[in-house]
Amino acid sequence: MRFPARLPAPLLALTLSAAACGGGEEPRSDAIEEAASAPAPSEWFTPAEPSHADGDERPNPEATERERDPASSPPPAWLGTRPLERTSSGYGAAQPTPPELVDRRLWTEDILPPPPDERFTSQVVPVPPDIAERTTWKPECPVPLEDLRYVTVAFWGFDGLPHTGEMMLHERVADDVVGVFAKLHAARFPLEYLLLTDDVHNTQPPTGDGNVSSTFNCRPSRGSSSWSEHAKGLAVDINPFHNPYVRGDVVLPELATAYVDRANHRPGMIQPGDVVTRAFAEIGWGWGGNWRSSKDTMHFSASGN
Repeated sequence: MRFPARLPAPLLALTLSAAACGGGEEPRSDAIEEAASAPAPSEWFTPAEPSHADGDERPNPEATERERDPASSPPPAWLGTRPLERTSSGYGAAQPTPPELVDRRLWTEDILPPPPDERFTSQVVPVPPDIAERTTWKPECPVPLEDLRYVTVAFWGFDGLPHTGEMMLHERVADDVVGVFAKLHAARFPLEYLLLTDDVHNTQPPTGDGNVSSTFNCRPSRGSSSWSEHAKGLAVDINPFHNPYVRGDVVLPELATAYVDRANHRPGMIQPGDVVTRAFAEIGWGWGGNWRSSKDTMHFSASGN
């Protein structure tokens, strides 16, 4: 398989299978994996004047020159390159987590221009046509394009550096979700990547090692004619590898089995009552970690499904 050379190794096979868990259903077997196929940042991203949240870190003009957090590491060369065989359920079989990923704190390559300093920055704008083209949106989706917003926010990587992420959200929740990410930024809660997704690689075999936080994904829940919350721009998935979807012997991403034990806390994990769950609860969103028949600890949505 071939991918754009400009994408870093972690993005070669974005394992967003667990992002398909919205709506209280298991993810579709044909949507286990999605990959970004974005143009180079200079082709499509023009940052607006940044807005700054009060009380955040002081500006640091040399932020991009700082050394990475020594506890972080470059992604292993094999990341995203080892397809898994599908089981009869349509998913890859859960695998032991490779030693390099048991305490996953990988560097983030800047796909979008990084923030100018360490303060929180954000922008919320109507979705430009060229942005829409590299998402899963289509006319038959349950939300008109004009009701969606293209959102960029600053976030902290596991490498200890500030980065810029992107989302597509319903206009009625966009500002609230920006507020959530402002709180995560203030707490320095780390993300590996936060990017839009497309459906080009929906049929690619799973590699089980992706870790891209994501939002909009136009698809129905598995086994149902109803749309998922992601298809409405009303759901967010955070650090899928650190916060896997678990139902029976299904673990998604498949190599994230070391993170099934939620008592063994490591950076990037979401826990009851932490800054992530509190921030989403404050805007009225529910958490998949509270589900009964399955646990989708990465997943937050306006409806709770």
